[in-house]
Amino acid sequence: MSPELALTELRGGLVATLWIAGPLLLVVLVVGVVIGIIQAATQLNEPTIAFVAKAAALTAALFALGSLLLGHLVEFTILLFQRIPHLIG
Repeated sequence: MSPELALTELRGGLVATLWIAGPLLLVVLVVGVVIGIIQAATQLNEPTIAFVAKAAALTAALFALGSLLLGHLVEFTILLFQRIPHLIG
């Protein structure tokens, strides 16, 4: 396996990781910022509120996007397994 081929496969794995984790991280980021603004405005600085809100938002995002993200992961894995003979030979 050449270094260029290895880097190409590594890049594909990183892109797949970004496609799978990106939407979930974005949801948690937005909820964290909104809760932070609300807590700053009300001067209610309780870390449990932010944690519970982020956990609930992440759970809702997983329910909403879980099948799409899992489908992307399965597609990437199948394509990777199909490329194994080309990677070795």
